[in-house]
Amino acid sequence: MPHSLVLNLLPQSPIPPQYLTGRHLHALFLTLVSSVDSTLGDRLHDSTADKAFTLSPLQISNINSPILKGGKGGSKLQYSYQQPIPAGTPCWWRISLLDDTLFGKLTQLWLDLNPNHPWHLGPADLYITSIQGTPQSIQPWANASTYAQLYEEASECNSSINLSFCTPTAFRQGQYDTTLPTRESVFNSLLSRWNKYSGIEFNHIAIESIFPSFVNIHTEILADSRSKFIGILGEVNYKILGKIESIQIKQLNALANFALYAGIGRKTTMGMGMTRRLYSP
Repeated sequence: MPHSLVLNLLPQSPIPPQYLTGRHLHALFLTLVSSVDSTLGDRLHDSTADKAFTLSPLQISNINSPILKGGKGGSKLQYSYQQPIPAGTPCWWRISLLDDTLFGKLTQLWLDLNPNHPWHLGPADLYITSIQGTPQSIQPWANASTYAQLYEEASECNSSINLSFCTPTAFRQGQYDTTLPTRESVFNSLLSRWNKYSGIEFNHIAIESIFPSFVNIHTEILADSRSKFIGILGEVNYKILGKIESIQIKQLNALANFALYAGIGRKTTMGMGMTRRLYSP
């Protein structure tokens, strides 16, 4: 059962921008895990396989904050900071868990949550003030569903899939990265994670019936002292065309809905590839 949890945070001291990278947030997550199961924390740290969680960059709750230079309205998320986040600034952080084993291990953490217990992000102390795990009108990233529900509720006839790439997204192709969100890159990324964690395996999806019909994307470069990551942001609408069985349409819609939890492409455990499906009003 996938969960998309939003942790509401309150920093007690300024968070320098160099500690707002995916690497430091990844370390904070492992600290949370290790606080309830040190063996699991070590295993997640050492694993090089596809991992059963994704993380977002830290988000400032007030999108009109002067720190968010130029603003990041709409479905885009803040993924890079040039200035510290001041003490007392309400923030949120999304953690998605793709299997029940990991969620079960962390249940004790959520149940015993002490809003006065500080967690450390670099030199800053953070309080976790609350956790959201169900849909909220003002917080579209909080949700939970069983894999059976995701499949059962997927449409058998909706042939339009609109995906919003909310943090820089890139795909591995051989030894190198590519930023082009081709149907193969996007849907095979979702398929591999679905088959690994859902228990409802799709042996073959109708990739040949998917065609990008609207593309509004641009590339962004995210650089720190260690590496440079180039990914795309924006929206792509994929149409399912041709004669195709309803069960195949259902599978593709299930994968598109799963994107909220799984993310797409590379470095999803470090804030990249956050993607969600948008529906036209």
